[in-house]
Amino acid sequence: MAKAEPLADPNAPPRDFAGLRSLLIERHQNLPKRLAQVARFAVAHPDEMAFGTAASIAEQAAVQPSTLVRFAQTIGYQGFSDLQEIFRSRLRERWPDYEERLESLSHRERDREGVPGLLDGFAQAGATSLMRLRESIDPDQLSKAARLLSAADTIYLLGQRRAFPISSYLAYALGKLGVKSILIDNVGTLGAEQSAFAGAQDALISISFTPYAPATIDLTRVTAARGVPLVAITDSPFSPLTASADIWFEVVEADFAAFRSLSASFCLAMALAVSIAEHRRGA
Repeated sequence: MAKAEPLADPNAPPRDFAGLRSLLIERHQNLPKRLAQVARFAVAHPDEMAFGTAASIAEQAAVQPSTLVRFAQTIGYQGFSDLQEIFRSRLRERWPDYEERLESLSHRERDREGVPGLLDGFAQAGATSLMRLRESIDPDQLSKAARLLSAADTIYLLGQRRAFPISSYLAYALGKLGVKSILIDNVGTLGAEQSAFAGAQDALISISFTPYAPATIDLTRVTAARGVPLVAITDSPFSPLTASADIWFEVVEADFAAFRSLSASFCLAMALAVSIAEHRRGA
């Protein structure tokens, strides 16, 4: 008779990055301030968590090294080394390593200066962003968002500052595709009036990235509180948009010389716009 496998301990911490990430998102609100700070850093910078020392990670996260140990033990790991192994396993299991491929492809261009060098750098950041998007977006969530938005009478579009080009593109694309939408551009600080008629039969696409635009956050909360379905595009599970969202997408853009790409955000916006029109055509 075959020996029975021992039952998994239901209280044991996750041994994979996806499980750890879900745990941190779930428990983040209940963690003490400094431990919540580490949780946000860990989710936003998994590579740094894998490669760094306790001292270097603590410095980047703006906490004491002892806080990392306390953080690991609080969420169920034996210590920081045990927790760090989850992040290292993520790197070993990730394939293909697009970052290394891009690094290799661009190696011969490193000595180029001036405008050609800038173009190469921004092109590489854009390509990296798009590859990350393909790896991270859940197709089921994308389909769910398309169904939710296609059922809306009017789609309201909100994005300020760096996110404004994306919301304005969506207004253009949806208009060309015959989908009724309203761009909340907040000109004259009239955003509240522009969004006031949104109801449960409509939907809101809200877009904001760090540092989150206060006008976007405030208008999103007020609109969602009226029962308006919300699809959010943001850059972190700890974004203030996620708490109100029915569906949210995390888009992490690469940067070059501290200038962040918008390539992945525009790609996601294009996919949403066309999928909404496709759903309506098939309805």
